[in-house]
Amino acid sequence: MSAETTMNMGWTAGNRPRRGEPDRRGEFGGHGGLGGNGTPVARGESSTTGSRIDPAEVDRARRLVKTISRAFDSKVVGQEALRTALLVGLIGGGHVLLESVPGLAKTLAASTLASTVDASFSRVQCTPDLLPSDIIGTQVFNPGSSTFTTELGPVHANVVLLDEINRSSAKTQAAMLEAMQERQATIGGKTYPMPDPFLVLATQNPIDEEGTYVLPQAQMDRFLLKVIVDYPSPADEVEMLRRLKSGALESRTVSAVVSRNDVLWLQGLSRRVHVDESLLHYIVQIVHATRHAGDYLPQEQARYLEYGASPRATIAFVEAACAHALMHGRDHVIPDDVRAMRHMILRHRLILTFEAVATQVPVEEIIDGIFGAVPTP
Repeated sequence: MSAETTMNMGWTAGNRPRRGEPDRRGEFGGHGGLGGNGTPVARGESSTTGSRIDPAEVDRARRLVKTISRAFDSKVVGQEALRTALLVGLIGGGHVLLESVPGLAKTLAASTLASTVDASFSRVQCTPDLLPSDIIGTQVFNPGSSTFTTELGPVHANVVLLDEINRSSAKTQAAMLEAMQERQATIGGKTYPMPDPFLVLATQNPIDEEGTYVLPQAQMDRFLLKVIVDYPSPADEVEMLRRLKSGALESRTVSAVVSRNDVLWLQGLSRRVHVDESLLHYIVQIVHATRHAGDYLPQEQARYLEYGASPRATIAFVEAACAHALMHGRDHVIPDDVRAMRHMILRHRLILTFEAVATQVPVEEIIDGIFGAVPTP
């Protein structure tokens, strides 16, 4: 490991903890930690944010999130992990990749979220013959005036659902993901910015792979989170039937309970959430451990990991943890916020070996092992 890498992590070459060893430098080299009540305690100046958040702002954010969650739950039964991911993506300003079998309310969840925040919503059913212009937009010739007019595509909406994105061609995937990353599209030499807020939800069906184009790892890395949407519990499924029989599910939309300006305010507030210096080193150490698994995991587990996470994972941890902290009424991040996001952030960024894939080793086991090996501040 280079000296530059070691310095950036806050360790020296001789004292980086190995598997089973305690942290010999204490709280990540003398940086501030957390007090007994979970409040960041800095040694010196360790703030990574701008102005401190006023308690009234935290209370307003908590009430807004609770209002959105209540409206979301009125249409979508259960699926708490999905709701959390969508809210983190919305507040954190990232995009979300959803993977599940058909029929688990992914489209309903996306449209419901858009309705609750008074946002525009568009859905694109991806197929192999879908062209980039079908998503981004194109210029249409008007014979009467002999001029071209620009027709914006469905991506120019606040919430965009790309249903079965792995059924579209690689060229179409690249065009969509470019719009996600740059938050703009160029049509006829003119640039059109995406609206604010802008959230892309892409779905994948893991059981039907015929005629699909697997997303390259470099493109999957652009999604802030990846969520595995599981079947509802029996109790949730019974509740779904009760609502169906009562007519509560006849309308697929809900009334707006907050405004888009409220969402933009939440996004700005999330960027001001305090992250202690010790937690920054903790996040970097976790991502570093994915790249050097042999130093942290038992050999029988480390051999399953071929490539670790990129610096995008480090950034994603900070953004998602800040949003998660704000959702739970805190103006600062605690280690539990980082741990709560670990599977959603890392499951699509770690590349497993062929042996791990062949023997169906869950990537979540590798992630849990890494978190167990890295000391928590």
